Amino acid sequence: MWQGVIPAVTTKFTPEGRLDAAEMQRCFQLQMEAGCDGLIACGSLGEGPMLSHEERLQVLKLTKEVTGPKPALLTVAEAGTREACQLAEAAAKAGADGLMVVPSTIYHTDARETAANLRAIAAAADLPVMIYSNRIAYRVDVTTDLLEELADDQRFVAVKESSDDIRRCTEILTRLGDRYDVLTGVDNLAFEALCAGAHGWVAGLVVAFPAETVAIYRLVKAGRIDEARSIYRWFRPLLDLDVSTYLVQNIKLVEALAIGSNDRCRAPRLPLAGERRAQVEAVVRKALETRPALPKV
Repeated sequence: MWQGVIPAVTTKFTPEGRLDAAEMQRCFQLQMEAGCDGLIACGSLGEGPMLSHEERLQVLKLTKEVTGPKPALLTVAEAGTREACQLAEAAAKAGADGLMVVPSTIYHTDARETAANLRAIAAAADLPVMIYSNRIAYRVDVTTDLLEELADDQRFVAVKESSDDIRRCTEILTRLGDRYDVLTGVDNLAFEALCAGAHGWVAGLVVAFPAETVAIYRLVKAGRIDEARSIYRWFRPLLDLDVSTYLVQNIKLVEALAIGSNDRCRAPRLPLAGERRAQVEAVVRKALETRPALPKV
């Protein structure tokens, strides 16, 4: 149902800290023009937890205006199941094509609680759901066993696999076949996951380098592995910026340098400064200087 490159877009702010609709529309459009297959609003990279429900619904509506017939998903990542269900229901009314759902972000649920949490949210929205499994960042592992348990609910259609274990993609596909679309959610494991059979890539650095991201995905799917690998090796230093406590600040700075956007964040985050900023700028400068020509695919 959801395959290809689906960016987890950033949320743009004005200097006063309000949502910057015009800049979001511009940046989102760059993704779609490059051939992306949908957009995910208000995830970790989109600073969703720093936004009110009302703001998240505004970003969703902007996202849907740009994606057109392609899917626009809203991320649901709440501490409590009640609040998650409220947001999920509101997203459905606001026109979301589906949800990306993170299990409870504060209390680290066990398997029984995780299943109950996910089922409640899916029922509240009655929309297709991508389960976000990220045991590193959120300390809740949606294992293959748990995916098998949830498979009886057809609203669960996909999993964003971010366990940081490349073996997990193969494990899910081997045991569950085509029951779920498996999308890799770790930028600097994307080539490996796609070669292992992942159906798509929920990408981060795509927001600054959409053409290169789409090219890697399409080349792998076309069996042109050497060409995809060559681009990926060039891309890796940038992709490593996604795997960091500072991924939001990192990627927003890359956007500022690569596509002329800005790196404003919602507090308590602040834009990068000092040595850390200089390091990211150096990575981006080198990437821009050595940017490869992309083959037709």
